[in-house]
Amino acid sequence: ETATEDQASDHSHQATAREPFETEITEGAPTSDQLKSIFEYLGSGKAAQLVKGASSQSDALRKLSENGDNFQRPVLVDWNNGKAVVGDNESEILKLLKEKPAGS
Repeated sequence: ETATEDQASDHSHQATAREPFETEITEGAPTSDQLKSIFEYLGSGKAAQLVKGASSQSDALRKLSENGDNFQRPVLVDWNNGKAVVGDNESEILKLLKEKPAGS
Protein backbone atom coordinates (compact mmCIF):
# COMPACT_ATOMS: atom_id res chain seq x y z
CA GLU A 1 0.00 0.00 0.00
CA THR A 2 1.32 3.45 -0.87
CA ALA A 3 0.55 6.82 0.66
CA THR A 4 -0.54 9.93 -1.17
CA GLU A 5 1.69 12.98 -0.96
CA ASP A 6 -0.68 14.53 1.60
CA GLN A 7 -0.63 11.39 3.72
CA ALA A 8 3.15 11.10 3.51
CA SER A 9 3.62 14.66 4.73
CA ASP A 10 1.03 14.39 7.52
CA HIS A 11 2.88 13.83 10.77
CA SER A 12 -0.11 14.38 13.06
CA HIS A 13 -0.15 10.68 13.99
CA GLN A 14 3.36 10.87 15.43
CA ALA A 15 3.94 11.35 19.14
CA THR A 16 4.16 14.93 20.28
CA ALA A 17 7.53 16.34 21.20
CA ARG A 18 8.93 15.93 24.67
CA GLU A 19 8.52 18.76 27.11
CA PRO A 20 11.45 21.20 27.32
CA PHE A 21 14.24 20.10 29.64
CA GLU A 22 17.42 21.50 31.10
CA THR A 23 20.79 20.42 29.77
CA GLU A 24 23.91 20.57 31.87
CA ILE A 25 27.27 19.66 30.40
CA THR A 26 29.87 18.61 32.93
CA GLU A 27 33.52 18.08 32.07
CA GLY A 28 34.53 16.49 35.37
CA ALA A 29 33.97 12.95 36.55
CA PRO A 30 30.76 12.25 38.47
CA THR A 31 30.67 12.06 42.24
CA SER A 32 30.50 8.59 43.78
CA ASP A 33 26.77 9.12 44.48
CA GLN A 34 26.15 10.17 40.88
CA LEU A 35 28.11 7.17 39.61
CA LYS A 36 26.06 4.82 41.81
CA SER A 37 22.87 6.33 40.37
CA ILE A 38 24.16 5.93 36.80
CA PHE A 39 24.95 2.26 37.50
CA GLU A 40 21.43 1.84 38.82
CA TYR A 41 19.96 3.43 35.68
CA LEU A 42 22.08 1.30 33.33
CA GLY A 43 21.60 -2.01 35.12
CA SER A 44 24.20 -4.52 36.25
CA GLY A 45 27.37 -5.39 34.39
CA LYS A 46 28.08 -1.92 32.95
CA ALA A 47 31.10 -0.96 35.11
CA ALA A 48 33.64 -1.24 32.29
CA GLN A 49 31.48 0.93 30.03
CA LEU A 50 31.65 3.76 32.56
CA VAL A 51 35.14 3.41 34.03
CA LYS A 52 38.18 2.14 32.12
CA GLY A 53 39.28 -1.30 33.27
CA ALA A 54 36.62 -1.65 35.97
CA SER A 55 35.37 -5.16 36.68
CA SER A 56 32.61 -4.23 39.14
CA GLN A 57 30.85 -1.22 40.58
CA SER A 58 33.14 -1.12 43.61
CA ASP A 59 36.18 -1.44 41.34
CA ALA A 60 34.80 1.42 39.21
CA LEU A 61 34.43 3.64 42.28
CA ARG A 62 38.00 2.84 43.33
CA LYS A 63 39.46 3.45 39.87
CA LEU A 64 37.55 6.70 39.52
CA SER A 65 38.79 7.97 42.89
CA GLU A 66 42.36 7.13 41.80
CA ASN A 67 42.05 8.99 38.50
CA GLY A 68 39.03 10.93 37.21
CA ASP A 69 40.31 10.43 33.67
CA ASN A 70 39.28 6.77 33.95
CA PHE A 71 35.68 7.89 33.44
CA GLN A 72 34.45 7.02 29.95
CA ARG A 73 32.71 9.83 28.11
CA PRO A 74 30.19 10.75 26.86
CA VAL A 75 27.41 9.73 29.22
CA LEU A 76 23.95 11.20 28.87
CA VAL A 77 21.90 11.01 32.07
CA ASP A 78 18.24 11.79 32.55
CA TRP A 79 18.30 12.28 36.32
CA ASN A 80 14.56 12.99 36.52
CA ASN A 81 13.51 9.74 34.85
CA GLY A 82 16.35 7.45 35.93
CA LYS A 83 17.85 6.67 32.51
CA ALA A 84 21.33 6.85 31.03
CA VAL A 85 23.15 6.21 27.76
CA VAL A 86 26.89 5.50 27.62
CA GLY A 87 28.94 6.29 24.53
CA ASP A 88 28.16 8.10 21.34
CA ASN A 89 25.42 5.82 20.03
CA GLU A 90 23.37 8.51 18.31
CA SER A 91 20.20 6.45 18.01
CA GLU A 92 20.18 5.62 21.74
CA ILE A 93 20.85 9.27 22.63
CA LEU A 94 18.01 10.48 20.40
CA LYS A 95 15.71 7.82 21.83
CA LEU A 96 16.44 9.05 25.36
CA LEU A 97 15.97 12.69 24.37
CA LYS A 98 12.64 12.00 22.64
CA GLU A 99 11.11 9.84 25.38
CA LYS A 100 8.31 11.43 27.27
CA PRO A 101 8.84 11.61 31.03
CA ALA A 102 7.03 9.04 33.15
CA GLY A 103 3.50 10.09 33.97
CA SER A 104 3.06 12.25 30.83
